[in-house]
Amino acid sequence: MRFGLLGTGPWARLAYGPALLAHPDAELAGVWGRRPEAAAQIAERFGGRPYDDVDALLADCDAVAVALPPDIQAPLAVRAAEAGRHLLLDKPVATTVPAARGIARAAGAAGVASVVFFTLRFRPETAAWLEEQKRTGGWQLGRADWLGGIFAEGAEPSPFADSPWRREKGGLWDVGPHALSMLLPVLGDVAGLDGAVAAVRGAGQTVQLALSHTSGAASTCALGLAVAPAASVTRVELRGTAGAVELPDGETDAVAALGHAVDALITSARTGEPHPCDIRFGVRVTEILAAAQARLDGARSAPGRD
Repeated sequence: MRFGLLGTGPWARLAYGPALLAHPDAELAGVWGRRPEAAAQIAERFGGRPYDDVDALLADCDAVAVALPPDIQAPLAVRAAEAGRHLLLDKPVATTVPAARGIARAAGAAGVASVVFFTLRFRPETAAWLEEQKRTGGWQLGRADWLGGIFAEGAEPSPFADSPWRREKGGLWDVGPHALSMLLPVLGDVAGLDGAVAAVRGAGQTVQLALSHTSGAASTCALGLAVAPAASVTRVELRGTAGAVELPDGETDAVAALGHAVDALITSARTGEPHPCDIRFGVRVTEILAAAQARLDGARSAPGRD
């Protein structure tokens, strides 16, 4: 499958470029970015050629891999789908519900395959753990803590600390999708959005979510990008009739995980069978996060608040 890479930032350099270069059934046809000189550097390093015109790149590839901020990703994903190109997207697919649904409509109309890259979902050990918990069932409570310190004072330098959209949207939109991608497969969809999603702000720009699921279970998520480095954690825990289980610790190789996402897209394109992490799942994640954002915005503007 010939891929066009859209984006030239850290995630393109650290994950997408290496993954496409290493994959035996993928070829990097070309690179487009908002900075032509950066596109030239990525193409020189990982293959293909730089493109100044995104539509010219779409004409020369079978699929796109998108490593761009979500609000730039969304309209380009629509253009790619309308051109008949399969979609390897990053989370969140968009930060508004209409933009996310627009991608899904375009992909459905064109009949193209789609996969949204939630990093841990494409780690084999994590995928196996999730399947085991789905078979076990009986879970009553879930918890997902995704707390990082890339914006914290004294944090180790991060290539993502210069990301304007992450600084603006915070942990809810950056790491919230990861938390939802782990809880929803086991506990079920959120049981509607009115009354099933609650959100409050905490110190250090953290956000706490509380969710009601269709299975009857409830879950919480602690999300943040500016906690003290010593407080950083990635943890998923389930409690129910079988007791308590926690996602085992382990390093996540983003390049290897992305290679599995490429596998999934190629398989979906070949068979016509949708992947569990397709654009429809990406839309649902955006809908839940948008509902949480509305709760936060409503609390901020409520009477009696400064």
